[in-house]
Formats: sequence, structure tokens, C-alpha cells
Amino acid sequence: MPDFSPTEYAVPLFVVAVLAEMVWARLRAPEAYEPQDTLVSLAFGLGSTVAGALLGGFAVAAFLAAYEYRLFDFGPDGNSAWWAVWWAWPVCFVLDDLKYYWVHRAGHRIRWMWAAHVNHHSSQHYNLSTALRQTWTGMFTFGFLFAVPLVLLGFHPAMIAICGGFNLIYQFWIHTEAIKRMPRWFEAVMNTPSHHRVHHATNPRYLDRNYAGVFIIWDRMFGTFEAERDDEAIRYGIIKQLGSFNLLWAVFHEWIGMIADIWRAPWRHKLSYLLREPGWSHDGSRETSDMIRARWQARTGAQDATSGMSVADRNRIAAGHEAA
Repeated sequence: MPDFSPTEYAVPLFVVAVLAEMVWARLRAPEAYEPQDTLVSLAFGLGSTVAGALLGGFAVAAFLAAYEYRLFDFGPDGNSAWWAVWWAWPVCFVLDDLKYYWVHRAGHRIRWMWAAHVNHHSSQHYNLSTALRQTWTGMFTFGFLFAVPLVLLGFHPAMIAICGGFNLIYQFWIHTEAIKRMPRWFEAVMNTPSHHRVHHATNPRYLDRNYAGVFIIWDRMFGTFEAERDDEAIRYGIIKQLGSFNLLWAVFHEWIGMIADIWRAPWRHKLSYLLREPGWSHDGSRETSDMIRARWQARTGAQDATSGMSVADRNRIAAGHEAA
């Protein structure tokens, strides 16, 4: 396997970019950075690197074991170099990004996986340091298993890891408010700061939208795209804000809450608190993102971007069917 990690080479660029954005924020948007929040984000990034080094070997072992049962062979054979299969790299990158869309979507729709992914959304600020706010516990959600189909298809684990590294590098720059819009053709195909600001928003309109990593086309294809609006200010963070800069609480708060809910729940509902969407409760005392959006739509008559039809219109149509 090639001994190459693109993210290691990108770290100096990350540092320079964060410092440059801090200068921009000082001059143009002082509220974009909060010192304690930034320190927490940096600590998240450091802890995530350590966790990956300690636990990543398990995923590598699983991939190498699965690779023995591959259907095809898109990696080099014993007589060729990695560059000799150049055509497989863009294919792997696109398929890996499609995989990222689905693992990211699962991270928002399955509470067990959200317990790890919520870390990335816990800041109420949106800047390049927020991109470093990565989970320490992602390995425990087994999200890496989403890549197994690529391994079985015939892409070498090292190829997938390198493509994933470049995917992560791409996503760094979209965590900023310094860039408003990219050219229209770029916004149509690629994930951008505008699209990703929507993803980090807590506004009902924007909840659980724009899961893309690199290509926003996946959200357009699978009905989860929402465009940023200029007439609605974005509120960042999570529905129930942390209200604290305590690093350990930021890392583990959702795990603690989930375990507490499972402990208290009746036996027939315990598994649901693990596998249902965040906010679900067996007694209806809380709200999921779908419930929050539906309540907002009912109040405002706003259109659902996935259907192009307002709630009021849907209700009128439903009433017509019932009358018929």
C-alpha cells in the first residue's frame, strides 16, 4: 500500500487559512470567532487525530479482510504501479463521496451515530476552525462499514483512504462565512460554503439538509437539498445548545443523554432510543427534525423543498380526497 496521507500535508495550509480568516473576521465580522469556542474546536481536532491513531487499525483490518473477497480488482497487480490504474482513482473518489453522503445522512438520522457526529455541529460559530471539530468516538458507530461495498467491489483500502483524505481536505474550506456564493455552475454541482452553512443551521427550514461532502448533486438526487436564502439569517449549533465550553461535556453529552434515555425507557422502546432519529421519544415529549419542520411549515405555510408543495396545499388536496 502507498504510504501517503493527504491530510498530513494539508495541515500547514489549514493553519494558514485559519489565521487568514481570523484576520478577515477581526476586520469584517468580529462575531465569527469566539476564543473559547475556537480552543474547543482545536482540542476536538487534536483528540480526533489521537483517537484515529489508536482505533483506526480496527477499520484497516476489517477492510483488508474484506478485500480478499473482492469481485474485481481495481488496484495495481504485482507488476504495475499505483499510477498505472489512473482511471480507477476518479471512479473511486466519486463512489467514496456517494458513500460519504449516505454515512453522513445516517449520522443525522440514527441517534447512535448522531451521538458521535453531533460534535461537529455543536459550535454556535461557523468558521474554518469549526471544520476541525471532529469526533473522538466515530469508530464506535461503525460508520466505516459503509465503505465495505467499495472494498468488495475491488478498490484497495489504501485507495479508498487516500480518496477519503482528499474529500476531507475539500470540506475544510466550505466552513466559512467569508465566501458568500460561488459561480452558479459551481454551486449547481459542488458543495460550497453556502450549501454547507445550510447544513450547519438550526433553522427549521434547513434542518437535516445538504449532507454532501464534495458533490452537492447527491442532495439534489435524493431530495435533501435546500438552498441558502438571503432573507433568513442562519442560526448555528444544535437544537439544544451545549451552553458550555467544557470539552469533555461537548464530546460525550449525547452519549450520556442517549444512555440515560435507554436506561429509563420501557423495554419495548429501548432499542428505538438507539436506532431512531435524534429527538424521538416514545411518549411524544420531544421533537425530531421532521416534526420541527412540519410544525414550522404548518405555521408559515412554507414550501417543503423536497416536494415543492406547501403544507396548506397538501392539506387541501388531502381534504379533497377524503371528500371524494
